[in-house]
Amino acid sequence: MRIKFILLMLILVSGLPVFAQDTDSTKIKLVELDSIIVTGDSYKKASNRSSALSIEVVGKDFLRQHFAGNLVQSLGHISGVRSMDIGSGFSKPMIRGMAFNRISVIENGIKQEGQQWGTDHGLEIDAFNVEQVTVRKGPVSLLYGSDAMGGTIEISRNPAPTENQLFGEAVLLAKTVNGTLGGSMMLGIKKDAWYTTLRYTEQRFGDYHVPTDSIVYLTMRIPLYGRKLKNTAGYERDISLFTEYRKKRYSMNYAISNTYQKTGFFPGAHGIPDISRVQDDGNSRNIELPYSSVNHFKVTSHQQYIWDKLMASWDIGYQNNHREEWSQFHTHYGNQPLPENNPDKELEFRLNTYNSLIKIKTINSATWEHSAGWDIQYQQNRIDGYSFLLPEYNRFTTGIFSVSTWKPTKELSFSGGVRYDYGKVNISSYADPYLETYLRDMNYSDELIKEYKWRSYPVNRNFSDISGSLGIVWNPKDIHWIKANIGRSFRLPGANELASNGVHHGTFRHEQGDPSLSSEQGWQLDVSYAYENNGITFSVSPFTSWFSNYIYLKPTGEWSVLPHAGQIYRYTGARVFFAGAEASFEIDFLKYFKYQFSGEYVHTRNRDERTPLSFSPPASMRNTLIWQSKLFNLYSEMESIASQKNVAKNELTTPGTNLFHLGGAANISIGGTLVEVNMSLRNVFDTKYFNHLSFYRKVEIPEPGRNFQLLIKIPFKQKLK
Repeated sequence: MRIKFILLMLILVSGLPVFAQDTDSTKIKLVELDSIIVTGDSYKKASNRSSALSIEVVGKDFLRQHFAGNLVQSLGHISGVRSMDIGSGFSKPMIRGMAFNRISVIENGIKQEGQQWGTDHGLEIDAFNVEQVTVRKGPVSLLYGSDAMGGTIEISRNPAPTENQLFGEAVLLAKTVNGTLGGSMMLGIKKDAWYTTLRYTEQRFGDYHVPTDSIVYLTMRIPLYGRKLKNTAGYERDISLFTEYRKKRYSMNYAISNTYQKTGFFPGAHGIPDISRVQDDGNSRNIELPYSSVNHFKVTSHQQYIWDKLMASWDIGYQNNHREEWSQFHTHYGNQPLPENNPDKELEFRLNTYNSLIKIKTINSATWEHSAGWDIQYQQNRIDGYSFLLPEYNRFTTGIFSVSTWKPTKELSFSGGVRYDYGKVNISSYADPYLETYLRDMNYSDELIKEYKWRSYPVNRNFSDISGSLGIVWNPKDIHWIKANIGRSFRLPGANELASNGVHHGTFRHEQGDPSLSSEQGWQLDVSYAYENNGITFSVSPFTSWFSNYIYLKPTGEWSVLPHAGQIYRYTGARVFFAGAEASFEIDFLKYFKYQFSGEYVHTRNRDERTPLSFSPPASMRNTLIWQSKLFNLYSEMESIASQKNVAKNELTTPGTNLFHLGGAANISIGGTLVEVNMSLRNVFDTKYFNHLSFYRKVEIPEPGRNFQLLIKIPFKQKLK
């Protein structure tokens, strides 16, 4: 019975159909269930026990309690997950010290494209439209390909209502740190085999508050008038449509979404510092130059059909990611003319991505499961603007994989699989005629001019590699279990790592690609133990990774001849070692009280350079005390972040800090409607601190100060015949 329960929960977590086994034979048949209700705690527990990887599943309750306006900051409360923040608007995920192209974000079965390239590119997803998130920590290249060697964040939907009904919700959001005013409206209908939702979201915010009067950048003291970071205002506008159809053995869904964001850059951290550019203009909500805008349009579809012992599915998707950065025209060479059209458009890229994923799964018995898949992705990137770093390219990747699970006993299961991937990238070259003329006027040699004039190198490369994993889950008793997983993972180098050559204004340095780079390759080991009994939960998860070719930006010690460029940083492969652990503890006591602890530590080491890697997260822990009744809950939390002194060459150290947070939630019945109210007060004492992972850390800008947040949700539901 227990094996059937675990198998059922695994299928639910995977979004697969429900099967049952005849008592009189080994035939597997489809069972139609009228209603399946899974609570948050049992859902998370089942998911953890059924996979050899370290997995966290969180639902709406968690996401509302920790809602921050963007998804990544909300997920930063999960052990092992960090938010790489860029001011108060953009954030990108880091899992166990890995980020950028090593973390995949999956929505409706399709990998989200757009946030991976740089530290100043955030995740373009409507946080109000997220119902459930599964975080897989560790190598997931076997299932999701090259860009998932560090883990995945999978966004999924809750099951459709079982009854025919018209339903919806209105959500209101307000934050004091930057004057955020926002809201989201959702309308849905469930009628027989059809289920459809439509959502519109908008947020507007002003310049955000920081707990300091000035910053020091390049030895220049820059004042912050009113303790606000000028020109960090912005807005976000999202619209999405989801429709689903289920009838007997066939199901399908379609999702269409469009996310638009426009946010200013603090002018004191964009280009050469200038005190005149940060003078108070009397308007904290306007957006001036420089600023960025991004529009992410996405269409996805999932088709699924079930036979007696076989389930087949097909996911397809199209994404258009259009990003622009605008800054008053400036040239480092002196001879570059003002562009005739859009003279202040510094850069633009238009990335089109096409995805297809076919999966087949068989369940021959309660002992064996087999699945296989084939995925294809094609990308086309085009650029514009008077300055750019990411080159034009076409990229094609495809991979096939097979995964099996064997459960010889009720207490023991083994899983393993193998994947083969092939990739081809064609990067367009670009020689900058203005730079070439400038270098000739400066009397540089022909050899040096030939090296520097290429803003992007010509690259036409093929890559292929194999990944695999082997895992074990042992449940000796109901109250505790042990898991282990070892995997070989890889990652194809990105276009910027192969071909870029120029000044990256976002990171204030000359970055140079290497067309001869090989793909990243490494081995990763993950072990975890969990105990759960009588209101006490404890878990610990040590992990380690070792890479024979880990791609990173290496300071070369060579001084760039480009104006305002500084030292050259070149993408280089190295032998790298990761190790760390996560631990959590929870206990219920005195009927209404709960205490929670979580902590994490990551150690990184470049074995070739004998230094840590840049952007290595400092150790941290959270101590949370919760009082909870049926209608109300209150919590207080102390977040402790250790100092980070183990840094890469030319990287700043970051002092540690202790932050205090308060919050609470209430369910209030108004006219028969249960209104949900969530309040939080972050950084109660307005403590000045730095995020070691922040884009703004390099320019000595602290994190946002004290913030009071109010979130109100008003649902409604009307039954239909």
